[in-house]
Amino acid sequence: MRAVVQTVGRASVTVDGDVVGEIADGLLVLLGVTHTDTPQVAATMARKIHELRILDEERSAADTGAPILVVSQFTLYGDARKGRRPSWTAAAPAELAEPLVTAVVEALRARGAKVETGRFRTHMLVDSVNVGPRTLILDLCPPATGRGWGC
Repeated sequence: MRAVVQTVGRASVTVDGDVVGEIADGLLVLLGVTHTDTPQVAATMARKIHELRILDEERSAADTGAPILVVSQFTLYGDARKGRRPSWTAAAPAELAEPLVTAVVEALRARGAKVETGRFRTHMLVDSVNVGPRTLILDLCPPATGRGWGC
């Protein structure tokens, strides 16, 4: 599982002219799922996002109650090393990815986080104003890969 986490002054997701998710002063999380991801990986990703000390004064969303906007983003697993057209083979199919994105959202909410979301399998317009800017990439692989949680 891969996430791009940004501190934002505001962020929103619009689908067909309607705002479906919106936050202020929090974290925008673009979340990608690959074939080997599991519910355990989703739970670990939620914990890492919630406790990530990326906000002012090295605080986390868990410390401050900052809201989180989670947007599914299969393109995080795009591979453009060969040619000009990215390959999407490392991205999990929607049938696997959607329940795992939902699992991350539910795990964040279970930890007490205020979470907004995009809408899976739609054309989304994501608007954000980065603060800092501070942007981190989190990569998690199941421990079975032999590389621990980091890929």
